[in-house]
Amino acid sequence: MSTPFMTVDALLVGTPMPFRDDDHSAIAKRPVDGPVRITWDGLAGDAVADRIHHGGWDKAIHLYPQDHYGWWRDRKPDHPLFDAPGAFGENIASRGMTEENICLGDRFSLGSAIVEVSHGRQPCWKLDHRFGARDVMATIIKTGRAGLYFRVIREGEAEAGTVMALLDRPHPDWSAARVFHLLIGGGHRIDPAAVRALAALPVLAEAWRGRAEKLAG
Repeated sequence: MSTPFMTVDALLVGTPMPFRDDDHSAIAKRPVDGPVRITWDGLAGDAVADRIHHGGWDKAIHLYPQDHYGWWRDRKPDHPLFDAPGAFGENIASRGMTEENICLGDRFSLGSAIVEVSHGRQPCWKLDHRFGARDVMATIIKTGRAGLYFRVIREGEAEAGTVMALLDRPHPDWSAARVFHLLIGGGHRIDPAAVRALAALPVLAEAWRGRAEKLAG
């Protein structure tokens, strides 16, 4: 059986810029040409405006599958954000795997770095504002096309065109899609036992472990 992998269409970074009223955001990221250093904090040259809700060990790198872009284009035809990677503020524009077949705790190579899936991306109002629409956040919650976050296990260097090979899968029953559905999509009401089991997994990001513990009661 061949090893699952993704290919990297682009690595993207951004810095905080005025966004709405007094808010700032680094969601508008741009592809980097050539090698990019991967540090404990994520991609060199990347920054966040809101360090309470973004960045840090459990949110070092944001991946969004480019596999979803066609689906979004069908629903928002001619939207210019889909003309290039980075529509959702992702650091890694990947292709080949999605939340359905990427699991919590999966470790992938990223050039000479190693990254580990820590949790899904929890959408917020900034996506609606970025797209100039009122339904993007709600659609992501409903469909689970949210993307996910990595923590960095080993620093290194990578560039676009890199193949991200799956190195380890300790929790094959916990796809990123399942985790998102339970903790963000309302699935905790249907399967509270699964939420309790999820809360006991140390590999789950601290913030989402706290959420699971709260939802499990």
